[in-house]
Amino acid sequence: MALKKKPVNGMKDILPREMEIRDYVTGIIKDTYRSFGFTPIETPCMEDIKNLTSNQGGENEKLIFKVLKRGEKLNLTDAKSDLDVSDLGMRYDLTLPLSRFYANNENELPSPFKALQIGNVWRADRPQRGRYRQFTQCDIDILGEPTNLAEIELILATTTCLDRIGFHGFEIRINERRILRAMADYCGFSEDRFDSLFITLDKMDKIGQDGVREELIEEGFPEESVDKYLSIFKELEGKTDVASGMKTLTSLIGSALDPSVAASMTEISEAVNECKSADFELVFDPTLVRGMGYYTGTIFEIAIPEFGGSCGGGGRYDHMVGRFAGHDVAACGFSIGFERIIMLLLEQGFEIPGREKTAFLLDKKLSGDKLTEVMKQAAALREDGQTVLIERMKKNKKFQKEGLISSGYTQIKEFYNDTAKD
Repeated sequence: MALKKKPVNGMKDILPREMEIRDYVTGIIKDTYRSFGFTPIETPCMEDIKNLTSNQGGENEKLIFKVLKRGEKLNLTDAKSDLDVSDLGMRYDLTLPLSRFYANNENELPSPFKALQIGNVWRADRPQRGRYRQFTQCDIDILGEPTNLAEIELILATTTCLDRIGFHGFEIRINERRILRAMADYCGFSEDRFDSLFITLDKMDKIGQDGVREELIEEGFPEESVDKYLSIFKELEGKTDVASGMKTLTSLIGSALDPSVAASMTEISEAVNECKSADFELVFDPTLVRGMGYYTGTIFEIAIPEFGGSCGGGGRYDHMVGRFAGHDVAACGFSIGFERIIMLLLEQGFEIPGREKTAFLLDKKLSGDKLTEVMKQAAALREDGQTVLIERMKKNKKFQKEGLISSGYTQIKEFYNDTAKD
């Protein structure tokens, strides 16, 4: 029986052209984030299943690839649930592993600690455009910084990175979990139903205010509270400037919102807009929720027009490290949607700038002395930073050249015993 040659559903083989772009983008990401003082780290691809199912990861906890116990620990006869036969799981993001990493190594790390992680994560999700079951995440996090300096640095570093990759005119949408809670409390919703309320609110961009209203009524939320809640969003329509949005929101719900929250949001906006070098807009979005259960404060998301959806996001999670360390550590992070960035670059026909690529095609009858001469020429060009590919000429040389051109080779030289020609 022939083995299956296609990759597992939701995972993919990466061809050379895409791999070149991935390496190029990774290089820009690392170079940019290092210039902001972030330090690369690495964590294992698997975590203890109890860590992964600790009610921190929102809906992602339903998508964990669980790993069976091994040997005598695997007792299928007495098992009553999947957790009885599983002790490990593949990480679904990089934030929970980072929190464990920091708690385990806190005494050896500076404070604040600025971490950079690039690695694969796994989710048993439904594959679709830009979404896979195995994919690369790229995170920067600042641990041990309780002030909004962390948010400002994260936004500036991420937007600078996207600008260097070649994205312009995008948006960073920003909100605050404490704003979401203040609005819900002001409208009379029960705190034990906030999570359900926010899950529906998160659908606003897809189903609109009428759809959100209908769904909330169906779920049993008081009609008076729902209408009061949605009236606030109507008043905030068009108030995308953070300072303007905070002023309007404060006038609407008054003391329900801690004044320090509005002040911090305004300060973040002013600092980012004054210091930014990239072409983007910082936009207040009161409907932004972010599904992870661990967020405690500021949340943000990248919206790139070419994609039509989120291309990354993050926020503050001040209590997550404490679940491991026994004491809270201020933490805030931002993740770039690496796979979606790569997908957009491929769809746009992106070509890596700068590095010249040359191909040497050798006649099959080329002598040993001539071959040595050609190899020396290639070495000299490589010393100058060029990419040089050496191949024997194929029977269908026209097709061979077309393939090289499509792979980005801008110069092709042919070598024979008596001559060389472009």
